[in-house]
Amino acid sequence: MDLRQMRYFLAVAEERHLGRAAERLHMAQPPLTRQIHALEDELGAPLFTRTPKGMELTEAGQTLLDEVPNLLALAQRARERTRAAGRGETGRLDVGLFGSGVLDVIPRLLARFHAERPDVKIVLHTMTKAEQLDALRERRISVGFNRLVPPEPDLVIETVLREQMRVALPEGHRLCAQASVRIPDLQGEPMILYPNLPLPGLAQQVMQAFAQEGTPLQIEQEVEDVLTAVALVAGGFGSCVTTASSESLRLPGVVYRPLDCAYLRDIELSCIHRRGDGSPVLGAFLAVVRGSSPSRG
Repeated sequence: MDLRQMRYFLAVAEERHLGRAAERLHMAQPPLTRQIHALEDELGAPLFTRTPKGMELTEAGQTLLDEVPNLLALAQRARERTRAAGRGETGRLDVGLFGSGVLDVIPRLLARFHAERPDVKIVLHTMTKAEQLDALRERRISVGFNRLVPPEPDLVIETVLREQMRVALPEGHRLCAQASVRIPDLQGEPMILYPNLPLPGLAQQVMQAFAQEGTPLQIEQEVEDVLTAVALVAGGFGSCVTTASSESLRLPGVVYRPLDCAYLRDIELSCIHRRGDGSPVLGAFLAVVRGSSPSRG
């Protein structure tokens, strides 16, 4: 049996007349008759009893009629879902995130994408930079977000925004009185660095900025994520060079000031995906990413 035969059978069963069914199907009556005979031969049972007034269903025909509408509905649903998947309207998007990436722009991008494609299941994975690169190559995630991603021949790295830098200070610190903070102002200050991870990241950028300014860097703590770093600032353990999005943490006891540094004005946030990945869901998400604001103050 095929779907065309099912539609032919349904038309005859509902019209109870070959002529009217053929007219409804926009076809001649003889081909329709041949299709019904072929279906009966395939099933090994008569489906209709021919009467002077038209066609009556046999018991076998009634049994088939009970099933055919469901079969056609399932086939239509499969067609619609397949077409939607081909347009990136259904499916799954696995996203690799890192600590401070969940503070601002990435949740907004995901929310916008979810509003446009509510039937796409979004699954989030918190990963280090190295873990994201491995997961992309192993197809465990569709796209990742991170900073200072090294060039990779099999991956595409696209800048989402460049985020300006802040200095997180304990409330009441002498530098809170300033409109901005320079690197030399932090000489002798205990500093908290993050992330403490193998691949280069913000911590290495801060170290380089201090070195460029000729200012000794006094490291008090090295931690893995922004929340821990800012929590230590709130506890009075030191200060921290961080990104503007960290202000959204709003931890009590922390004051933020812009960092005035020629060597570290901002830092990029990038999205990473496999080169040549033709996934319609990924393509739809990248369209949202590329339409986002290119910078953040």
